Amino acid sequence: MRTIGHHQRELEALVAPVLLTLADVIGDDGLEARLVDDLAADTGAGHGYRVLGRAVGSPMPLPPFDNSQMDGFAVRSADAGTTLRVGEPIPAGVVPAPLDPGTAAPIMTGARIPDGADAVFPVEATEPGAFPAALSLTMVDVPADLAPGTYVRTTGSDLALGAPVVTAGAALTPAVLGALAAAGVKRIELVRRPRVLVVSTGSELSGLADAAGAGAAINDANGVALRAALAEVGVESRIARVPDDEPRFLAALDAAVGDWADLVLTTGGISAGAYEVVRQALEPRGLAVTPVAMQPGGPQASGTVSIAGRPVPVVSFPGNPVSALVSFEVFLRPLLARAARMPESRATQVLPAASAAVSPEGKHQVRRGRVQDGLVHFVGGPSSHLLAHYADATHLVHVPVGTAAVEPGDPLTVWSLR
Repeated sequence: MRTIGHHQRELEALVAPVLLTLADVIGDDGLEARLVDDLAADTGAGHGYRVLGRAVGSPMPLPPFDNSQMDGFAVRSADAGTTLRVGEPIPAGVVPAPLDPGTAAPIMTGARIPDGADAVFPVEATEPGAFPAALSLTMVDVPADLAPGTYVRTTGSDLALGAPVVTAGAALTPAVLGALAAAGVKRIELVRRPRVLVVSTGSELSGLADAAGAGAAINDANGVALRAALAEVGVESRIARVPDDEPRFLAALDAAVGDWADLVLTTGGISAGAYEVVRQALEPRGLAVTPVAMQPGGPQASGTVSIAGRPVPVVSFPGNPVSALVSFEVFLRPLLARAARMPESRATQVLPAASAAVSPEGKHQVRRGRVQDGLVHFVGGPSSHLLAHYADATHLVHVPVGTAAVEPGDPLTVWSLR
């Protein structure tokens, strides 16, 4: 039985070449052109983060023209300390006429500074001190200390013409998308995301069970939960649900992988039962089934397997839903997150246990829990089928190898799930 660390290193060696498409290969190949407007609704939690494949230079300066930072009056700073005639107001979105000598033009935030003006003083410096009432003024006193450039956003002060808005390899965050849109960039090129085929196995899965076994059918939680977990770290996924029948399993796998999938992630079918379809079908092709000293998630398998006529890395998790999700957090999330330039693991703390618990001394136990008042409270038991308890948890709680019992107050490492 191998350690968690040993299995993590083996998976890294297996999966790393696939992740190069996201992490390191920035060039002409593997790029995907997308419209910036479309990406605004296609990134972030639930959709996956994207990485820029090619640097984008700004087609315009930002701001594109001198504009007012405040609601106030546009003036010549040379007129500071004098009284000026109030001219025509300048709303945002118009090209104003040049400022007449001896004039202060009411100007709104974001409006273009008129030629001849080089400063703005805020409407709060006048009486009545706010628009639209201040529009009734015919004369206005300019503060004596008004300097050139006061409350003026100058052309190109955020981004010069041609300057890079984003560099190759940058993560496509909301701020980056906003900067691209502000600069008038319509289309960008992104690194193609890794593509993972999630394969849920089991003749008991709803939709696969025949009429005779319909009363023993279960719904597929693994496929849904793992695809959501993959989306969180910027990975495209598809789902295939296959029964515990080796010929049908292999046929479905070949058809689903095709030339699309970079990685196959299976759940179920790797334990010691009589109908372990993943182990029976893929072990002769190079899948290594090796238990790991972890609870839940002890059965693990990985290897490069010939599928659809080409070598494809396969990572196999147990079929119980908590085991599958815990396995993803411990083994696969860090690798995928690293490629997407996201935090490789959840936020970690060491906190005292609120209550006692038992643990298999020879295994690293991963319990579900919540943190309240600085204490770790266990949520549900250690069993790998308690998915609703997992959903209620906010943290994964780690009980290390060599620990047979946890007492109140014992320090435990916890990973945030939120």
